[in-house]
Amino acid sequence: MLYHSLKNYQNLVSFEDAVLTGLSPDGGLYMPECIPKLEHKFIHQLSIYDIYTIAMFVIKPYIGKYIPEKFIDDIIHDTLNFPFPLKKIHDNIHVLELFHGPTLAFKDVGAKFMAGCLSFFSDKLGKSITVLVATSGDTGGAVAKGFHQKPGIEVIILYPYNGISPIQEKQITSLGDNILALEIDGDFDDCQNMVKHAFLDKELKKKYTLTSANSINVGRWLPQMFYYFIAYKKMIVEKNPSELIFSVPSGNFGNICAGMMANRMGLPIKFFIASTNSNDTIPRFLKSEKYHPISVKKTISNAMDISDPSNFSRIWHLYQKNMFQLRKKLNSYKFTDEETLSIIKMIWKKYKYMLDPHGAIGYLGLRQYLQENKNFSDPSIFLETAHPIKFLNHMPAFLQKKIVPPSQKIETFLNTKNKNKKISLSNDFNIFKTWLLDRSIK
Repeated sequence: MLYHSLKNYQNLVSFEDAVLTGLSPDGGLYMPECIPKLEHKFIHQLSIYDIYTIAMFVIKPYIGKYIPEKFIDDIIHDTLNFPFPLKKIHDNIHVLELFHGPTLAFKDVGAKFMAGCLSFFSDKLGKSITVLVATSGDTGGAVAKGFHQKPGIEVIILYPYNGISPIQEKQITSLGDNILALEIDGDFDDCQNMVKHAFLDKELKKKYTLTSANSINVGRWLPQMFYYFIAYKKMIVEKNPSELIFSVPSGNFGNICAGMMANRMGLPIKFFIASTNSNDTIPRFLKSEKYHPISVKKTISNAMDISDPSNFSRIWHLYQKNMFQLRKKLNSYKFTDEETLSIIKMIWKKYKYMLDPHGAIGYLGLRQYLQENKNFSDPSIFLETAHPIKFLNHMPAFLQKKIVPPSQKIETFLNTKNKNKKISLSNDFNIFKTWLLDRSIK
């Protein structure tokens, strides 16, 4: 399998090169040159396979010979070493819980998988690798935990000042060692643009072997296909559905794009809903056909506070930049903080299920779609992407005392004695570049 830049289809690189560089030299995201099809028989017999076997079938074609199968198997087992419960909320609406990993967020899957790949490549090349990553919340914690104390790898995480929750900040700043946290005086788009500019800077590339652990990197993005297959495996045990629909809380659109890749590989998914907060670039685009990002708005679902989602370029490519074809598979709705809090309260009072602000938006998008498509009767799933404890201060007051922290995973970050190890910088790329050039590599 080779990968091409979305800006130059002739510029082909291997999986190893795509992971190690993160972004093409022309600034484009990498995309597989083709999407392999899984056998129909395999798809409809998913219930007989364990999740590790399924993951191997899904990811192996994208890696090819660049990592031996034994190492891929080890990485998969290390990545998928926590549960992925599928629970019925009411009627045909189900929730897939993706917050049972070490940092209580769905991004643990991609971060742990990519950490395993980079560790293999670093050892193979015999040189250190510097990972630059921008975060709007959960990516930072997942990457910090996934890469912590990995030999030959240092991680520099950029996050927006006053733009992530206190627990998310502790997950980024309390580890130390090979994890460096930079608090940027700006929003997520500023952080993401600084990272992208760094990859293209000749001086920085002379000093560092740079890559990214954002979902722009194929090593972080593609493993997110796993839990769509896991959800289908669980669902066919119960209901044997012909097709599913998924509602995905969407910020940088890597998660939903991974689902679309799973669909192209043969997973029977009828439709996708990209559920957003007030940062509604894609809902507006699907209506007006004009892509017009505006300033980022801060919300209580901060991991989705992104106005210019990088991965939407991959989705646009998948559907050949054809709006008619895209609308046949995707709709997108935006919801306010008020609507988010209201549905959190309602779902708890009526069904005794506690949503976090991101999962709440996923539920709202699914409900909106089902209201508009009343004849749809197949099972539907929304993704619960983070544990409510991570957004304690934003949860309804009467629910805050009911949130039980998973102590074995979060107690370290709830300990107020942990010092925040961070460096504060402006959102000026030249200042960031100077800091990178002046520092010594550990």
